[in-house]
Amino acid sequence: GSADLLGQILNALSNTVDARAAEGDDNASYTAKLLAKGPKKTAKKLGEEAVELAIALTSESDENVASETADVLYHLLVALRSRGVALDEVARVLADRQGMSGLVEKANRTDS
Repeated sequence: GSADLLGQILNALSNTVDARAAEGDDNASYTAKLLAKGPKKTAKKLGEEAVELAIALTSESDENVASETADVLYHLLVALRSRGVALDEVARVLADRQGMSGLVEKANRTDS
């Protein structure tokens, strides 16, 4: 469903952010430039994007809300990367809050 798709996209985007960070060349991409400026800059940018989303939610089209949400999610992943917090850590917290930690752990087991 749509939740599975969002999870796959967020995971792929997170991997892309990690790859840009690993390149280390802050001229290579927008992501690398943001990361080179550190957590304060990525947090500021995330805040700006969150305000844009809040405004869109109150008075703009569904298309703009979706677009601004995508911007927030991207900048959230960049900010998390700038702090070294993995998306998996966030997923574990959310799973624990949903009482799913055992189910998630079981689903993530590999047969070896």
